[in-house]
Amino acid sequence: MQKYHRLKLACYSTNVAMAVMANMPPVLFLTFNRMYGISFTQLGFLVFLSFSAQLFIDLAFSFYSHKFNIPLAVKVTPLLTFISLLIYTLWPVLFPDVAYAGMLLATLLFSISGGFAEVLISPVIAAIPSENPDREMSKLHSIYAWGVVPVTIISTLYIALFGDKNWHWLALALSVVPLISFVLYLGADMPKVETPEKVSGAISIMKNKWLWVCVLTIFFGGAAEVSMAQWSSGFLEQGLGLPKIWGDMFGVALFAVMLGLGRSLYAKIGKKVTKVLLFGMIGATICYLTVVFCDVAFVGVIAVALTGFCTSMLWPGSLIFAESKITQGGVFIFAMMAAGGDLGASVVPQLIGITTDGVMTAGWIESLSQALAITPEQLGMKAGMLVAAIFCVAAIPLYIYVHKNRNSV
Repeated sequence: MQKYHRLKLACYSTNVAMAVMANMPPVLFLTFNRMYGISFTQLGFLVFLSFSAQLFIDLAFSFYSHKFNIPLAVKVTPLLTFISLLIYTLWPVLFPDVAYAGMLLATLLFSISGGFAEVLISPVIAAIPSENPDREMSKLHSIYAWGVVPVTIISTLYIALFGDKNWHWLALALSVVPLISFVLYLGADMPKVETPEKVSGAISIMKNKWLWVCVLTIFFGGAAEVSMAQWSSGFLEQGLGLPKIWGDMFGVALFAVMLGLGRSLYAKIGKKVTKVLLFGMIGATICYLTVVFCDVAFVGVIAVALTGFCTSMLWPGSLIFAESKITQGGVFIFAMMAAGGDLGASVVPQLIGITTDGVMTAGWIESLSQALAITPEQLGMKAGMLVAAIFCVAAIPLYIYVHKNRNSV
């Protein structure tokens, strides 16, 4: 409807702002490692903190969404993102000896805005009258993926041209994106978004077994997508020995392109979402195993990129499936799904960082890396990615179950 055109633009630009904060830091992970001595475990913890804090917001909205001023929460989301970007940018410049503390603070603040965005933007779009709500949902999530592309390319080219030491100017320039979202929301009409009238209403919905099946589905989907999105830059540079500019341009950026392509295709012609989920997870498993066991850089780049296509519908597809299976709940359903996705997106990337550091510093690593003719860093990164591959393998039986019991989907 024309009435909600401005609101749609605001929601789309909010997802682009989320793409900025979710994908600019991973491109800079090795920069932070070199400039501030931040370990891979600490970098992994930033991802863990981000999604864990979002998980807290998800759970708060799950049970107490009726207590929140939904329109105000939606409109304040990009403002919080802007403030977090300023802290992320300025703190390491002003306090370089405690740069990691500033990154923790900025990550925590962004996670609050990210939690608001995850819980609220999807139900807002779902509340707008539409002839095909499933495709509108896929379109919303495709905007996020397409937003990752320019963020990755701009960040990579900037670092290549101006060097690591000037990274903060890049972050400052990208802070314009959430400001645009904030301005768009100010004059936008807001539809009524359904919420349970009280906590007991949410608890009754939790008795539906399909809620937990859907939460598990998005848990594995979030883990598969975010693990590669967060670690592909560092893996291609350190794990496969590619120059950063080529790894990011042809690996990370192509991952985002394929992520956007998959979601855009579903928005145009998509159907049978459970089959898409099943084959997506199978494809993601193959891509992760290829990344782990193939030492050919070109093949590794292609596998990273194709992971984007394979995982493209695992998150939004899980939301579509949940909407079809659970017809009541509104914000509560989206909040519980976001909680499941954030849990997967926090735990597995953190495990990758811990595994990478653990293998790299193990006493036996030198002799094993020599036997395999690769560096300890490469072996550590491959071991980390193997963790994600194991989660993908574990998810396949669940997706088979979902597809066999799709019923009305």
